[in-house]
Amino acid sequence: MNNPSAYYDHGTAAERWARAQLFFEAKEYVPAARILDALAVEAPEQLAPRLLLARAYYHSAQLTRAEGELRAILERWPVEDYAQLLLGRTLERQGRAAEAAPHLRIAAAMAGDFPEV
Repeated sequence: MNNPSAYYDHGTAAERWARAQLFFEAKEYVPAARILDALAVEAPEQLAPRLLLARAYYHSAQLTRAEGELRAILERWPVEDYAQLLLGRTLERQGRAAEAAPHLRIAAAMAGDFPEV
């Protein structure tokens, strides 16, 4: 078997999840995203792989993909404060500060971080 993608696709979902986490922790974001993308398709109801996928996209500068995944997460889990924060940061990195601001305010409010009035 001389298929380079076979390594990423090999094993049970739990084994691939563990492998993706190892790649992410090693700052190997592109291979982590490759594994997590398939896991997110297989189990769209699972938040953890989708959130880690968005983080891998963000850290590997795949900002359009990160934005798309984060918007999908927030559509399904609107109270996910970390997704709000990361979407705000992703939009900022794309030079879209005005679009980022509401997401950052929501994330701060959800975290209980209220600025002095």
